[in-house]
Amino acid sequence: MRTNDNPRVSWRKPIGLGAASLSAMIRNIESAIMPRNCVFCGIECDAGEACCCSGCAEDLPWNELQCARCAESLPAPLPAGINCADCQQRPPPYVAAAAPLTYTFPVDAAIKALKFRRRLEYGPAFGAMLVAMLARLPHDIDAVLPVPLHWRRQAVRGFNQAHELCRPLRKCTDLPLVPNVSRIRATPRQSGLSAEQRRRNLRAAFVVDGRVESRHVLIVDDVITSGATCRQLAQALLRAGAEKVSVVAVARALRPARRD
Repeated sequence: MRTNDNPRVSWRKPIGLGAASLSAMIRNIESAIMPRNCVFCGIECDAGEACCCSGCAEDLPWNELQCARCAESLPAPLPAGINCADCQQRPPPYVAAAAPLTYTFPVDAAIKALKFRRRLEYGPAFGAMLVAMLARLPHDIDAVLPVPLHWRRQAVRGFNQAHELCRPLRKCTDLPLVPNVSRIRATPRQSGLSAEQRRRNLRAAFVVDGRVESRHVLIVDDVITSGATCRQLAQALLRAGAEKVSVVAVARALRPARRD
């Protein structure tokens, strides 16, 4: 799977020829003045490469085969319309999910650097990959929601990594943000917790102030591990009036039994 070519998305705003030519000219000037370097190896990217050179793109752990419902990595393709065994046994409250990468090296190190070391240059690179995943998601999505951080954690960190990942999506689609969702419990970090501990950790963590006016909300996150965060957030959105929820994340964690 290559992500350099952005898919055509049904909701994307049409751009006139003059505006497109002007945008291309501006990008060429910016590239000449401030060349973009690959966020993984540091070499200068060629034209059309979104902060990741073709060599590093070839070596990234792409999530080639994945369940359309939960983005779980699959050992073999499934028939159209069939979800993985876990989704059949315990369907998630969201209707679709997609993740371009698996949460292995160097993606895991890059996401940690983005979140904990303020390496914000990873935001546009990963965000461009999320844009490429829109083609796998339903086309009736009408709003996006970066997974909220508790206000204390965001104050300490200084930013919300999900918001950074969401910027390219919003620029591409012009979709509005869902404004009235917050995280009211300062839950411990999910890393290192079991699936059941993650579920208990996130109960009643999210609240919607009023109603959700959008019909189909796209949750944006950095990593899907057990799916507990997206489940809890999707349930809060559905209770508040959303009809459907989908999820897109940079990476999907592999189940321990499926790690190499």
